[in-house]
Amino acid sequence: MMGDVKPDVCVVGLGYIGLPTAAIIARAGCKVLGLDVSQHVVDTINRGEIHIEEVDLDGLVHGVVQRGLLRASTEIAPSDVFVIAVPTPFAKDGHHTPDISYVLAAATQVAAVLKAGDTVILESTSPVGTTDQMRDLMAGLRPDLKFPGKTKETPDVSIAYCPERVLPGRILEELTNNDRSIGGITPRCARKALAFYKRFVRGTCVTTDARSAEMTKLVENAYRDVNIAFANELSMVADKMGLDVWEVIRLANRHPRVNILQPGPGVGGHCIAVDPWFIVAGAPDETPLIRTARNVNDGKMHHVVAKASALVEAHPGVKVACLGLAFKANIDDFRESPARYVAASLARKFGARINVVEPYAGELPREFEGTGAVQIDLDTALEECGVLIVLVDHDVFKVIPLAERSGKVVYDTRGIWPDQPGVDVAAAGLRLAS
Repeated sequence: MMGDVKPDVCVVGLGYIGLPTAAIIARAGCKVLGLDVSQHVVDTINRGEIHIEEVDLDGLVHGVVQRGLLRASTEIAPSDVFVIAVPTPFAKDGHHTPDISYVLAAATQVAAVLKAGDTVILESTSPVGTTDQMRDLMAGLRPDLKFPGKTKETPDVSIAYCPERVLPGRILEELTNNDRSIGGITPRCARKALAFYKRFVRGTCVTTDARSAEMTKLVENAYRDVNIAFANELSMVADKMGLDVWEVIRLANRHPRVNILQPGPGVGGHCIAVDPWFIVAGAPDETPLIRTARNVNDGKMHHVVAKASALVEAHPGVKVACLGLAFKANIDDFRESPARYVAASLARKFGARINVVEPYAGELPREFEGTGAVQIDLDTALEECGVLIVLVDHDVFKVIPLAERSGKVVYDTRGIWPDQPGVDVAAAGLRLAS
C-alpha cells in the first residue's frame, strides 16, 4: 500500500499519546480515523477541539479535522495501518501486575476488519511478549489470514511494536524528532512499520524484533527510575544528617563522571512510576534493584508527607499553601503524581488549613472533596499563607522573588528557591488560618 499512495490509518485510543500521534499522521497527509470508547472524546475531536492540554495540539487537531484528514468515531472501520495506543494499567490485584486487557480488546476490534496487506502496530507500553499475544489472538480470530511467525508462507499482515518516547508538554516535537525503536515480529514486519513511521518521524528509526523493542521501552523508564531513586534516597539521608541535599548534589556533580539527578517528592506520571513494575513482573527473582528503586521513590512520598505534616503541626493555626499537583512542571497531567498524593494526604489531615495552588487545574481532583481544602491562586497564597510547600517546579513558582517569600516557612521539595532563608517564626508574625 505504500509507494506514493498514502495509507488510510486507524489510531485506537485517543489519549495523551494516541491523539497527538493521530494528528501528526494526519498532518503528513494520511486519512486518519481515531477510535475511542468515549463519545465525549469523539464529539470533542470532531468539532476540531481537544480534551487534553498539550502545547500546539489544539491548532494542529483543528487544522487536520477542518481539512478532513482526521475524524473520530467509536466504531472501527477498515484501514491499511492500525496503531494501537490504549492504556496498560495495573491489574487490581495489589501486586503491580500488568493488565493488557485493553490491548487485547483493541486487537479484537482490529481483527474484525483486518485484510491482507494491512499493518498492525502496538505503541502501548507493554510487558515483553504482548505483541506475540496480540498476534496469537488475532490469528485465532482470523484463520482466513496468514500471520507472521505462524506460517511458512508469506504472511498476509505485518505486526510490529513501536513504543513512543515523549515528554508531556513537548509531545508533538518529540513524536516527530525523537529516534524510534521499530520492533517487528519478523524483519519483514519491521521494514513495513519502518516505511510507515518514516512518513512523519524525522528521528532515526532503528529496527529490531518486537520483544527487544518491548523491553527497550521498559528499560528506558526503569533506568530513569533507578537514577531518581538514588537522588531521592540521598535527600532523605541529607534530611537525617541536617545537610542541604541540593548543595551536596551540586558539588558532587562537579566530578567529571558523576551526574546525580535532582530529587523530588517522589516519581509520577504514567511511565516511570509504572513501567519498571512490568520488568519486575516478568522476572521477579532477577530484579531486586529495580524493585527497590520503585519502593524508594514511593517511600519518598511518605517521607515528604511526614516532614510536611511536622512543619504544619509546628505552626498551629497558620494557613498552608501546597504549590502544584502535576507530576512534572508546566503540564496538566496529574497521573500517578506524588505532588497530588502529598497535597491530598495533607488535606485529609489538616482540612481547611490546606490551600492548593495549581495553575494547570480548573478544579481540585475528586479526593479533595469533603476535606475542607480549597484551590486558590498564587497571589492569594503569597498574601495569606505563612507556610509554603513546593511540590512541583512550575515556572510560575520558580520566578517568585525572595521579597514575596521572606517571612514564610518553606518546605521546598524541588530545590527551586536556593536563596530561601530560615525564618524566625515569631518575628515573621505568620498569618493564622481564619
